[in-house]
Amino acid sequence: MDLEKLEKKIDLTFKNKTLARNAFVHRSYLNEHPDFELSSNERLEFLGDAVLELATSEKLFRKYPNKPEGNLTNIRAALVCTVSLAEESKRLGLGNYLFLSKGEDDSGGREREYILANTFEAFLGAIYLDQGYKTCQNFLEKNLFYKVDEIVKNRKYKDAKSTLQEIAQEEQGITPTYKVLEEWGPDHAKNFRMGVFLNDKQIGGGEGNSKQEGEQAAAQDALERWQ
Repeated sequence: MDLEKLEKKIDLTFKNKTLARNAFVHRSYLNEHPDFELSSNERLEFLGDAVLELATSEKLFRKYPNKPEGNLTNIRAALVCTVSLAEESKRLGLGNYLFLSKGEDDSGGREREYILANTFEAFLGAIYLDQGYKTCQNFLEKNLFYKVDEIVKNRKYKDAKSTLQEIAQEEQGITPTYKVLEEWGPDHAKNFRMGVFLNDKQIGGGEGNSKQEGEQAAAQDALERWQ
């Protein structure tokens, strides 16, 4: 695994290359390679998620001194949702470095939103352990926080499900409904693909680590298609 290209892209050189590699080990790979020297990236994902929440909260707290807590929470949710983090993973090419099982790889795992979003968090966790909090902030400024102005300007932080319901009822007199299209993963780390429907017609879909998160992603997808 050659990290040099990625390190150049993000202008960061890892002291501990093994730690960086660990951020890309998906649990499916270990099912086929039980003797692999590294564990899955789930612990790094857990840490990266906490770093991401703190850094994003601090960024928004300082940037918008007059916005109430509710608005800040919604902006943060829009910024760090599965779709948003997956977009950054794709832009950085993180999927190219993943250790995946053959089945996961063949089924498009390198492009799967929830895997890419989780990898972004795991990679951030690795940066934190290797370089510290300040470097994480700098990384996020370049690779996530640039979206904040657009989110606020276009009011993308408004709850997607509520917005979709308002538009659907106003324009078609129909209330959207949500259905589970697919679910996978162990009980402690379930993933859901949700669909949003008007009557029997699917108008959007999205993935998340909970049904609620998947519904929000599906509603956001439907809104983007509607517009």
